[in-house]
Amino acid sequence: MPKTPPYSLEFRREAVGLLRSSGRSVPQLAEELACSPQSLRNWSCQLDVDDGRREELSSDEREALRRLRRENRILAEEREILKKAAAFFAQDSRTR
Repeated sequence: MPKTPPYSLEFRREAVGLLRSSGRSVPQLAEELACSPQSLRNWSCQLDVDDGRREELSSDEREALRRLRRENRILAEEREILKKAAAFFAQDSRTR
């Protein structure tokens, strides 16, 4: 289950909008909004990506990649279990 970010997408969008329109520095605005300056920088960069102004993975692509990596990890674990089970039953059938 994906964890919920502490700040809503709406809050992050509004914070970045304020950053871009207010002329305040990142640390100054971050202090006013009670968030870390690095979070504000990250939100700004990610919104640029999501809006197509920057070439990186969008939020949707990042989520899909996380999901696929998780599925891949589960499938690899299942494959290892099946290998061990096959080896066990092959060994068991030889001893009978």
